[in-house]
Amino acid sequence: MPLDLFERMTVDGARLPKALHDLASREHLGEVVVLSTCNRTEVYALAEKFHGAYGDVRNFLAELAFVTPDEFADHLYVHYDTEAVRHLFSVAAGLDSAVLGEAEILGQVRTAWERAGEEGTTGPVLNLLFRHALETGKRARTDTDIARGTASVSHAAVEMAAERLGDLQGKRVLVMGAGEMAEGMATALQRAGVTDVFVANRTWRKARALADRIGGQAVRLSDLPLALLEIDLLLTSTGATVPVVEHDDFAPVMAERSGRELLIVDIAVPRDVDPTVRDLPGVTLLDINDLRTFAQAGIERRSGELEAVVAIIDDEIGRFRTAASARTAAPVVGALHRWADDVRDAELTRFDARLDGLDDRQREAVEALAKGLVNKLLHRPTMALKEHAGTPTGDRLAEAMRQLYDLDS
Repeated sequence: MPLDLFERMTVDGARLPKALHDLASREHLGEVVVLSTCNRTEVYALAEKFHGAYGDVRNFLAELAFVTPDEFADHLYVHYDTEAVRHLFSVAAGLDSAVLGEAEILGQVRTAWERAGEEGTTGPVLNLLFRHALETGKRARTDTDIARGTASVSHAAVEMAAERLGDLQGKRVLVMGAGEMAEGMATALQRAGVTDVFVANRTWRKARALADRIGGQAVRLSDLPLALLEIDLLLTSTGATVPVVEHDDFAPVMAERSGRELLIVDIAVPRDVDPTVRDLPGVTLLDINDLRTFAQAGIERRSGELEAVVAIIDDEIGRFRTAASARTAAPVVGALHRWADDVRDAELTRFDARLDGLDDRQREAVEALAKGLVNKLLHRPTMALKEHAGTPTGDRLAEAMRQLYDLDS
């Protein structure tokens, strides 16, 4: 998807509550979680009817970005039932990230789930799903080397900058932002031995706290133009919804630098730096698309771990299905079998006088026949309940069983 379109479809923290309630209020959507990162905007929902739910989500995205559905139809992907489970587990394991095995995504999945819980838009089905997704992500990183080496977007950004500049030793670097991504970049700079690191943020307290943690120096936004004159590299990832660095503001800075080149790595989505800044003489501007290209090398280095992670995902899908079955199908199946056993026992009791002339062996044969008939009659509905457990179809089947047989489960 073009970055300028994707930017319009991101859901930042401030807009997330409204987005969650908007989705949850739509006709075909029940429980809802929204996961919006620098690499994706995804809606996970419990849907009664697939096509209706698809339309609800598509319309939400169109309204969010102020575009028609046709403008992003080619970039929309949809998964449901087991494939939706597999996709989320792959995301949590870092298989669907710009950097293979990315560490930050696991925290982002957890935060998305927690925010949905705070807003009351998630429930037993998605709670179980996201709990297993987090367990899958942790296991993938513990049991394999998928996260070996550069396994975060922030660290990859620093490595990409180092590759462009040849070496970061002796360079003066400004980190703009103080959130998770910015802190990751600042920490990577510290580990790389960069001593001249400056931190700027809208909130002075956060800028100073991050600078203190890495042995850097905080910069007030009012002093930002002066700091930009001195640095060799600008790394930026803020939570701003509009560009922090505009072309017209930056042009005088580059003029005063007297031809000294400046590398800017902007991994924010939406972007912090106006894309037209790259047109200024002496500026090299890289964004999240450049990072994805750079990260392909890391994917190739760790591709040998893919098979092991996929095996973990398959195993965890099985565990999730079993847990979902236990949550939804087991009570109904148990109640259905108890009802059938009560009917069988009542009928045997009703015919007890007619069976009085049978010896023990014959009576056992009659009882075994009755039990076998009951089990055969219940086999198909029992299997259907278990097979579709944890899905809207399974919920409909369970409710139908309760109503048809007046079950208390």
